[in-house]
Amino acid sequence: MSHSRRIGVITAAAALLLTATACSGMGRSTVGMLTFRGNDSPVFLSYSNTPVVGCHKIALPKGATHVENNTLVDIILYPTLDCRKVAGADGIYVATTLSDVTAPVALPWRSFSVVH
Repeated sequence: MSHSRRIGVITAAAALLLTATACSGMGRSTVGMLTFRGNDSPVFLSYSNTPVVGCHKIALPKGATHVENNTLVDIILYPTLDCRKVAGADGIYVATTLSDVTAPVALPWRSFSVVH
């Protein structure tokens, strides 16, 4: 392999790596729908194309007790408004295309974050 060709391959690989690193997590969003429902409530709340970074509040007055994750990413649900773990109530992991329901004595979910 000639010297100029080798330099070209190294430069292209470095540019590709830099591009992938610079774009990671920026401007990306979930693909699909997250649906939440409160305990014994007929009201559903859905989120689509949610940004993958940050903490997202679940805008149900009493929190959510049912979730359906019909996105292409996993999420973590929290009983706090700021995605904080509290003693005895860590985040609940819900993988893509799955659903979950809180236990009868558990706190409702108030926020979620996206695993990316």
